[in-house]
Amino acid sequence: DAEELIFDETRFSGVARLFPLPDLVMFPHVMQPLHIFEPRYREMLNDALDGDGLIAMSVLAPGWEEDYDGRPALLPQVCLGKVVTHQRLHDGRYNIMLLGSRRARILAEGPATRSFRQAEIELLDELYSADGESDRAEMQAELTVRFQKALPLPKGVKAEGPVHELLASELPLGVLTDLASFALPLDARLKCELLAEADVDCRARMLLQALGAPWKRNRSSAVAAISGYPPRFSCN
Repeated sequence: DAEELIFDETRFSGVARLFPLPDLVMFPHVMQPLHIFEPRYREMLNDALDGDGLIAMSVLAPGWEEDYDGRPALLPQVCLGKVVTHQRLHDGRYNIMLLGSRRARILAEGPATRSFRQAEIELLDELYSADGESDRAEMQAELTVRFQKALPLPKGVKAEGPVHELLASELPLGVLTDLASFALPLDARLKCELLAEADVDCRARMLLQALGAPWKRNRSSAVAAISGYPPRFSCN
């Protein structure tokens, strides 16, 4: 049921289950396959399936290796996602599909009452600034072209296939920036900055700069291959 995939902010308690990983930056509007095998994250998933189905994908801060089994520091930006499908394996592990719903930031982490971590989070609304309206159509057209050229496609997938059709469908700029931020092989630090940025025009400028298109008021640059698209299963 498509209606079940729509995030209802009025029914969100403000407290989210945290699923921190070191190398995955999740974004709204994208679907991510995940393999759940650690006992604490199995408990997290079971709790989500028994409740609102929501999990906040967070990013481990540098130095996490020293305390991975404990409560290592997290970056403040998160993507709140909803479990849309799940498959329980014979040994208790799970394969799930998580749909990114909203960008958010951690306000305060809760006490360690469960094996998994939870935090109070603040949802971040999309911001379309008035001073960016004059450039928006041009930025969207330029970003669409550069996204198509830079998108790494798996072997056997044609550029004029479903991905091309999706990009040609005049997506809202906010959706386009999130799809590009997730799918392109960008530096992980830049991805975190893009997730933290609620201003859609600013995100578009950051991406254009990263893709080699000069644009005023850019904040970041650098493209470094770290992943492919479509995404593979990410393991906890």
